[in-house]
Amino acid sequence: MHAWPASEVPALPGKGRDLRIHDTATGGRITLDPGPVARIYVCGITPYDATHMGHAATYNAFDLVQRVWLDTKRQVHYVQNVTDVDDPLLERAVRDGQDWTELAERETALFREDMTALRMLPPRHYIGAVEAIPGIVPLVERLRDAGAAYDLDGDVYFSVDADPHFGEVSGLDADAMRLLSAERGGDPERPGKKNPLDPMLWMAARPGEPSWDGASLGDGRPGWHIECVAIALDHLGMGFDIQGGGSDLAFPHHEMGASHAQALTGEHPFAQAYVHAGMVGLDGEKMSKSRGNLVFVSALRRDGVDPAAIRLALLSRHYRSDWEWTDQVLADAVERLARWRAAVSRPDGPSADVLVEEVREALADDLDSPAALAAVDRWAALQGAEGGTDEGAPGLVSRTVDALLGVAL
Repeated sequence: MHAWPASEVPALPGKGRDLRIHDTATGGRITLDPGPVARIYVCGITPYDATHMGHAATYNAFDLVQRVWLDTKRQVHYVQNVTDVDDPLLERAVRDGQDWTELAERETALFREDMTALRMLPPRHYIGAVEAIPGIVPLVERLRDAGAAYDLDGDVYFSVDADPHFGEVSGLDADAMRLLSAERGGDPERPGKKNPLDPMLWMAARPGEPSWDGASLGDGRPGWHIECVAIALDHLGMGFDIQGGGSDLAFPHHEMGASHAQALTGEHPFAQAYVHAGMVGLDGEKMSKSRGNLVFVSALRRDGVDPAAIRLALLSRHYRSDWEWTDQVLADAVERLARWRAAVSRPDGPSADVLVEEVREALADDLDSPAALAAVDRWAALQGAEGGTDEGAPGLVSRTVDALLGVAL
């Protein structure tokens, strides 16, 4: 599966700062020192209704991570999956009378278009669950052979008790886990499971649903969590720098994935940091496909909204915050974009050297994009009020906003 084209990232004078970021597993900020190649895995879409503002906010956060790392002169090895076979996708296809593969291909293509318009840097590896199945089957077999998985009426389940570190990612107690498992794709009430929290690794073929040859597992399809584990281990290995996604993935998805990988390898941790973006709401509710309260990037683009304004709207809220999408949020972003473009259109201006360092410091401090925007606002206000004589300043501001915030002025 191919990703989308990359926009050029301008080089800035000097060097950026190492990233300090909030780690869900420890509950505090840690400073990451990835070495010459930073490794990040971000969970991708289930392509049946892409791309709403909640998606866009999440991928914007991890795009900032890449930009901070690139500014430190590191390479970035970024991997993202597409869950192109899963219950919600199949249910939507049945509801709408569509072939599930055509639905997945159409929505994935739309997601690529939205990511390109928003100037999100693409992953080096963009992998669909279906194409990962040949690598998933041996992992499930290994877990079963090691006693970390078991058969139940033809399905194969992972035993959470096989990982002594289970629970360390989310920090939740068993009762909270059980409630979230039931809400987020698990089946804690299924009879015969060794532990209600045990997640499915391999689902035996069901009538009318797609299935693949699972060798000794029999025909079927993979569970949700093992998909990401197989892709991440194949392309990044254990101990990569950041496992990222929305806050609703901390449990069960990231918790279960970490345990799968740790049981497979005997190593810990799966990732150095677990980083989660907040939820975007609309009309007092979390924006989600199940509720249908969605604002789509593609719809805004069709209405003529500049993608740079959409991106500025996302940047105006801290990535870990839960926040509400409103018309005013977008209107403020449109106005800010106009002010910034007017400021950099002049032939000279106030020195921007301090601005570059302020934006770098803000983003290195747990991706504080609102503080970064405020720094650019101050320069633009000074430009409007007093101007300046530095002929290189407007260009440096443009390159800084492009390189670090992903906004083309």
